[in-house]
Amino acid sequence: MSLRLSTVILPYVRWHEGGRSAWQRAEQLGFHTAYTYDHLSWRSFRDGPWFGAVPTLTAAAAVTDQLRLGTLVTSPNFRHPVTLAKELISLDDISGGRVTLGIGAGGTGFDATALGQEPWSPRERADRFGEFVPLLDRLLTEDSVTHEGVHYSAHEACNIPGCVQRPRLPFAVAATGPRGLKLAARLGQAWVTTGDPKLYETGTPEQSVQALRAQTEKLADACAAIGRDVTELDRILLTGFTPDRGRPLESLDAFVDFAGRHQELGFTDIVIHWPIPDSDFASEVKVFERIALEAPAQLA
Repeated sequence: MSLRLSTVILPYVRWHEGGRSAWQRAEQLGFHTAYTYDHLSWRSFRDGPWFGAVPTLTAAAAVTDQLRLGTLVTSPNFRHPVTLAKELISLDDISGGRVTLGIGAGGTGFDATALGQEPWSPRERADRFGEFVPLLDRLLTEDSVTHEGVHYSAHEACNIPGCVQRPRLPFAVAATGPRGLKLAARLGQAWVTTGDPKLYETGTPEQSVQALRAQTEKLADACAAIGRDVTELDRILLTGFTPDRGRPLESLDAFVDFAGRHQELGFTDIVIHWPIPDSDFASEVKVFERIALEAPAQLA
């Protein structure tokens, strides 16, 4: 199977000052999917412009035709399944069925406290994620849902006519722990990882590959436990968070080498960050565009 190449466009640029043109250029370059981060603010971008994911993707849907669109990733940190489902159904309709929902348990960043709550413990994040995803699945596939949960409830929540994509838009579940991997196996159409964060500062690319191999094996085990073929799931690597950092984007050959090593692990999709000057995602635009245009054929 050919490796698909996608990008993630951070929503830090005003729409009429470069935001729109980036999404249109992503389609022209032939990317399979263009994602954006679903945060209220993020890391070093906190003190500058940052726009909402769903309005951004809605605008992107209006100025593109074939490009798939999605989040990497949405989390329960500031979302509720009932309101999120309504927004996703609307976005899927506007885009003509081109939306993928990347979804994860969330972390301890700015989103975790923006609504005034204390950050959830890892156990509570996992508990909430385990309730959030199945309820969202129901909300996107059933006309009316009533559910009384520990963390999330719905009372006669109506979502007619449902998604354009049937039975619903695909979930790309970000997970590395056992509970999250079980969710990916049960409800995901794709699985997302950024690698092992413990290796980012002091690990080596070789150690990262070994860690990713172990993650893919655990995903396969989770699928086997419920009788599902792991090859039914797309396996997505969001780059930029492994010890390789930005080196794969330094040249076409460097990227093809990096992507090929991860393709051998079973990854079906590689996601690279749209160039952002003076940031961790800085890269040469000409090299980035050459990778987009030429790398997929070399990885077929």
